[in-house]
Amino acid sequence: MNLTRRSLMTSALTLGAMQLFPGMSEAQAKRIVFATFTGSWEEAHRDVLVPAYRKATNGAEIVLDPMLSVDQIAKVTAARSNPPIDVMLHDPGPALVAIANDLTEPYPVDKSAYYKDLIAEAQEPNGPAGFFQVVGLTYNPDKIKTPPSSWQDLWKPEYKGKVGITNLNSTLGTGFLVEIARMNGGSEANIEPGFKALESLKPSLSAVAANPGQLATLFQQGQIDISPGNFNAIQIMKARGVAVEFVAPKEKAIAFKTTFHIVKNTQAKDLAFALIEAAISPEVQGKLMEAPYLVVPTNTKVKISGEVAKTLAKDHADMKNKFVFQDWKKINEQRSAWIERFNREIKV
Repeated sequence: MNLTRRSLMTSALTLGAMQLFPGMSEAQAKRIVFATFTGSWEEAHRDVLVPAYRKATNGAEIVLDPMLSVDQIAKVTAARSNPPIDVMLHDPGPALVAIANDLTEPYPVDKSAYYKDLIAEAQEPNGPAGFFQVVGLTYNPDKIKTPPSSWQDLWKPEYKGKVGITNLNSTLGTGFLVEIARMNGGSEANIEPGFKALESLKPSLSAVAANPGQLATLFQQGQIDISPGNFNAIQIMKARGVAVEFVAPKEKAIAFKTTFHIVKNTQAKDLAFALIEAAISPEVQGKLMEAPYLVVPTNTKVKISGEVAKTLAKDHADMKNKFVFQDWKKINEQRSAWIERFNREIKV
């Protein structure tokens, strides 16, 4: 018998819990670990997705372990036969890495009740996309009375010492670099104009955030007044009374899908599947689209409405006209080198 230490412990814990509580089902006794993202994503998943998952599984336990995609991949790679994570959440670049390194299970599409209802771009056989993230300009309306309208506005002299960005370990940071490269004649395959633009932005920078969630703290502390930012993260900040607004730049907002993946060798594959099913259900996506989360849904059964429709796109077809979708396969070819260069050259 090929039993891993984790499977033995899991079996023992499950049996023990069921003996202590005779009315408890096996699903209730088990537990999965979901590696969500930090900041607003952890809050949204804790408040909406977790309750839906527990309802669907008759009370099965779940632990949220917020971390960046690169950390998720490192943890699972280090313990392939006994992964400490059951479900990973990835943006496009890290998802390609996880799949290429055989860290994920194919999604059981034939068992899914909702996969067929996702927009075509979200129907990923190695893990469906549960939502889109949209990146535009974030600013403090108490300090900046005329809303910015272009990525180029970050270089305005009046914002010197008040601009924030994130490092390239985040999809937000890398996506922003690609867009300013494109704005200056470059592309995913020619990033040099982007680094030149960052070099000229350095005098205006107040902070380089370690992750998108840290940008919220910087706004709250008054350390920055303008930055690239995720749409939904801004809405949660606003709901807490932080003076912050979002605007899509005239060059178009950046959009990227975020996918859920069953980790290969998980001891709770059925529960991992149940979590992802809950995430792509119209009920959960509809709730996440509402304030304060305002997450952009991928399930076509969800009618886009409210602030998402007002600020971003009126329906799923409208997204293709208003969003920029970047080539993450091409980005991944050089991303590691970009991260090293950024960490070496861009300091505040």
